[in-house]
Amino acid sequence: MAAPSNASLPSKNKAWVYSEYGKSVDVLKLDSNVTVPEVKEDQVLIKVVAAALNPIDYKRMLGIFKASDSPLPTVPGYDVAGVVVKVGSQVKNFKEGDEVYGDINEKAADHPKVIGSLAEYTAVEEKVLALKPKNLSFVEAASLPLVIETAYEGLEHFGFSAGKSILVLGGAGGVGTQVIQLAKHVFGASKVAATSSTGKLELLKSLGADLAIDYTKENFEDLPEKFDFVYDTVGQSDRAVKAVKEGGHAVTIVGPGDPPASIFFLTSDGSVLEKLKPYLESGKVKPVIDPKGPFPFSKTIEAFSHLESNRAIGKLVIHPIP
Repeated sequence: MAAPSNASLPSKNKAWVYSEYGKSVDVLKLDSNVTVPEVKEDQVLIKVVAAALNPIDYKRMLGIFKASDSPLPTVPGYDVAGVVVKVGSQVKNFKEGDEVYGDINEKAADHPKVIGSLAEYTAVEEKVLALKPKNLSFVEAASLPLVIETAYEGLEHFGFSAGKSILVLGGAGGVGTQVIQLAKHVFGASKVAATSSTGKLELLKSLGADLAIDYTKENFEDLPEKFDFVYDTVGQSDRAVKAVKEGGHAVTIVGPGDPPASIFFLTSDGSVLEKLKPYLESGKVKPVIDPKGPFPFSKTIEAFSHLESNRAIGKLVIHPIP
């Protein structure tokens, strides 16, 4: 994909913007006159090819992180895949024309960027980006950063390792689909169990789950088997702790988190994407994209509505942009 030269970079671009907090269907508007962000010395400017949605996007839009949010108006979007079109003076690892991907906000709820990835152009720090694996499309790459980093860092930080068993709550969601794969194929889990609704059980097995639990038919905490590690992606930490072996660990990514479960917050880091590149290039770890997508830029509000329904499988990707 040819990137525009610096001389031809526009000063304005199209983006989805909200100027007040609320539901996406009420507050999100398409704006063709958003200023292209200035590039700081440690940043690159990306021509966005694809972006992906995450629950934090709509939670932030609802004002849940108001106390630590950046000022409105806001262009949402954390996950990006695109082409570098301008490079800051201190950037070492990227050049114009590089195809990159990443989660653009180092701390998800601590003053995230005003101009996110649901725009034609976004400026991003070098340290949160990585070169896109050549075997992945932009759509596939955009689906990965926030969820694969959350999955990996959550497992690593709390000491998950080879030979341990794990239960994943919400196995068909964005983070859950990656936890199953990483636990099995990267960390060497002895057994992977995961929960989903009836229609998604086969997906869990195809990703590496040894045991797929239909939460509409049985309560995972009532099973006689207990696990070394429970990774809660849905906000059931009160139940998660009942499925942990003595000496094991329950981790949740949905607050507030009930002790003794630990709550985990992601720090976006491009080096994690680099570390996982061999698994992505070999196909051992795969992107999981909702079959309803990708959604064109003009249908971003429909994509948010699907995400908000809590019925999405894997990730919702917006492409092409615009």
